[in-house]
Amino acid sequence: MRNYITGNTVEKTFRAGSTIEEANVFKESKQFTYKDGSQFVFMDLNTFEESRLNEADVGDKTKWLKEGMDCNLLFWNGKIIDFELPITVQLTVVDVDPGLKGDTASGGSKPATVDTGAVVNVPLFVNIGDEILVDTRTGQYMSRA
Repeated sequence: MRNYITGNTVEKTFRAGSTIEEANVFKESKQFTYKDGSQFVFMDLNTFEESRLNEADVGDKTKWLKEGMDCNLLFWNGKIIDFELPITVQLTVVDVDPGLKGDTASGGSKPATVDTGAVVNVPLFVNIGDEILVDTRTGQYMSRA
């Protein structure tokens, strides 16, 4: 079992026939609207209600987070305990070494900085200004957008 609040994992053995109370956990889709200091603000597009997460709660997911992105927030007892990014995100390459003549899709890779500040290894043919798709679970380049 995993404690979403502390992040700790505990192994627990249950007897057959034991009843376990189900946690009151639910997901809501919200849109990341902006960053306010050290807080990330998400808005429910139906009610326009805002939910905020601290920088520490967002963790390394910040490198894939873009304004206007829809995310799933996980709530327990009215408190946000986690959030999920989309599996793929479209990002713009803002800095990369220029490609050389003869670069092909099958040869090598090079580091590229995208508009969120993350660094992604991309094929040699990718240039500044290209839109690319990145897998947020692994941080790997998937394709051009």
